[in-house]
Amino acid sequence: MVRQTLVAMAGALTLTLMGTGVAHGGREPLARTAPAHWTGTWEGSASGTAPALPGASIRNVVHTSVGGTAVRVRISNRLGTLPLTLGGATLARQVRNAPKSPDALPGTMRTLTFGGRKKVTVPVGRDAVSDTVTLTVPAATNLLVTLHTPANSGPATYHRDALQTNFIAPKGNRVADTRGTAFTATTRSWYYVTGVDVRRAEPTGSVVALGDSLTDGSGSTPSTNRRWPDRLAERLRARPAHRQQGVLNAGVAGNRLLLEGRGPSALTRFDADVLSRTGVRTLIVMEGINDIKSAPNQTDPAALTAAYREIVRRAHARGIRVIGATLTPFGGYGGYTDKRERVRQEVNRLIRGGGLFDAVADFDAVVRDPSRPSRMLAAYDPGDHLHFNDAGMRALADSIDLKTLAGWLTERRRPAAPTAGLPRSARQD
Repeated sequence: MVRQTLVAMAGALTLTLMGTGVAHGGREPLARTAPAHWTGTWEGSASGTAPALPGASIRNVVHTSVGGTAVRVRISNRLGTLPLTLGGATLARQVRNAPKSPDALPGTMRTLTFGGRKKVTVPVGRDAVSDTVTLTVPAATNLLVTLHTPANSGPATYHRDALQTNFIAPKGNRVADTRGTAFTATTRSWYYVTGVDVRRAEPTGSVVALGDSLTDGSGSTPSTNRRWPDRLAERLRARPAHRQQGVLNAGVAGNRLLLEGRGPSALTRFDADVLSRTGVRTLIVMEGINDIKSAPNQTDPAALTAAYREIVRRAHARGIRVIGATLTPFGGYGGYTDKRERVRQEVNRLIRGGGLFDAVADFDAVVRDPSRPSRMLAAYDPGDHLHFNDAGMRALADSIDLKTLAGWLTERRRPAAPTAGLPRSARQD
């Protein structure tokens, strides 16, 4: 069944990126003396659907990992059941030092177009990528992606647990408003927007973190970007420019490796959330704890390791290096049992020594309590004994050997950028 789903999804992905390209029919508006390269700077994986917001304008706040001189935005109707109609879309930088403000930085508002059109209809199961927008975007900056949905387009593809205050103007097309006065309601979810790419001088590419709520950021402080992938991006930004990679967070709270549940399983969403992203060089996989602790429980470590092997096989086919992260303790959590702990320990043993991955990030060793290895250290526990507070997130990110993120380019052939559905003018890497 999983294989049939994957085949169907792979077929759909060949038509995924509609309306993609650069402005003016593919001609660059500015002359350049050196080639430019597209890099993913932000991702919010589709985790499910929410009721549509007909007539509203939705202002999503997203945080860049690396900066660039131009931008393109991915809008998704992947999980919808009706065509998604957008009456308008804009991109702007959020006012500085105000992560809970709907106000745009004056002078940064840009209209998003799709194939030269301000309005776009995204078919069911597809994504649309905007035309190129010229805008200087610094690293570690909040962007506002504002969308107007004039009619009821059915269930809205969204990312439920954004851990970020986003804004809704209940009535009217307010996408071009610099002041956020009309945005009187808030939401903790991202609607429709699932990716942002930036154009850079350096071909550094990006790192994808594929995971569940532990990667999605549950337990960390909202609207502060303290998930472990955010901290990893901060560490990478301290490196020279030619080694600064984008970091894409493909974490989905409640996600599982093998079964559908909170969003498509990791295997099902792999092409869309990893392989279709721009300039991916390295993948970090931290998935499996929900398969073990949640009903129906996975009690066979071999089933999880088979899924890891499939992920690695598909990543290697695209020249992507894969780092496996050990599963972290959950002793004291409501779903904990000694039997499930034994499964976790066996999976970790196979991750560490089974040759499954190109490298290992031993997150379990970093956060476990040495006196009670089935539990995490109290200093990292937000109180539920499963997720991590800000200190725990930082400890995970700081344990990653940065050499494992960049070494792939010299060890194997240079990975090809995903190009399925992109016009020739957009196929830059």
